[in-house]
Amino acid sequence: MLQHITVPRGPIELAADLHLPDGIDEAAPPRAVVLSTPGSSVKGQIGANYASRLAARGIAALVFDPAHQGQSGGEPRDLEDPYRRGEDISYAIDALSTVPGIDPDRIGVLGICAGGGYAVHTARTDHRIKAVGTVVPGNMGTSFRSFQPDGPAAALDDLADARIEETRTGELPRVNWLPDTLEEAAAAGLTDIDTTQAITFYRTERGRNEHSTNRRLSRGDSLLLGYDAYHLVDQLMTQPLQVILAGRTGNTGSYESGMQLWERAPNPVDLMVIEGAGHYEMYDEPEYVGAAVDRLVDFYSENL
Repeated sequence: MLQHITVPRGPIELAADLHLPDGIDEAAPPRAVVLSTPGSSVKGQIGANYASRLAARGIAALVFDPAHQGQSGGEPRDLEDPYRRGEDISYAIDALSTVPGIDPDRIGVLGICAGGGYAVHTARTDHRIKAVGTVVPGNMGTSFRSFQPDGPAAALDDLADARIEETRTGELPRVNWLPDTLEEAAAAGLTDIDTTQAITFYRTERGRNEHSTNRRLSRGDSLLLGYDAYHLVDQLMTQPLQVILAGRTGNTGSYESGMQLWERAPNPVDLMVIEGAGHYEMYDEPEYVGAAVDRLVDFYSENL
């Protein structure tokens, strides 16, 4: 069963989809998870691929559009604020806890790509989360700092100058997450397999969604540059952790990020490397998604 719901988030609402197992019984509540999706994605993309499969296996799954993105409220639009992304998860748990037939003491999270880092960061201090599952988890702070040719401090100087100009003009510039086409990527010299697979997923009929703009508000980049999804994980995140990684490493850094998380977490329970899979193939390739969901179901069944 699929229910379209809204998640109250202070003055705004988040648009969410609740995937429920058939025949939910309030006398025997199902396990439940809140999904945290990759940067730039919305609930009908990667999150839906995993949420629908989990529900088919008896686990209720709530996936939402982040604040400022997709069909959720929040101004300015296209903001990727890592701290608000974490708050979104906690608000989603608030809402899920009130659904009839859901046991608030058996709720976990599943974070994918950047959403993996956001889920981990939230679980450190929101201990209503009883188990943390991740698929190709990324630390957006580490990634953004590594992208800066002159270093993150110089990038912050440039962003400060840009903010002054924005204040003067009232214009809020946006940048692409990805080139919009493979041709644009080739013209920019971006021909590596991860970039081409990302474009093939997000910007073609394979995974495109009308509510995913592929645009990011530049103002939020300063927040990303100062963010560390794994800060204090070793001291605060006591929940059972599962890490699922793509075996073909590439330029996303998710393999390295996932191994760092695994080594730092106090309670690592299950590590799976899916050989032959690339980062973006973990989004929708049935063979790889199916293998990940099988392992996730085992993990949540044992730890929720």
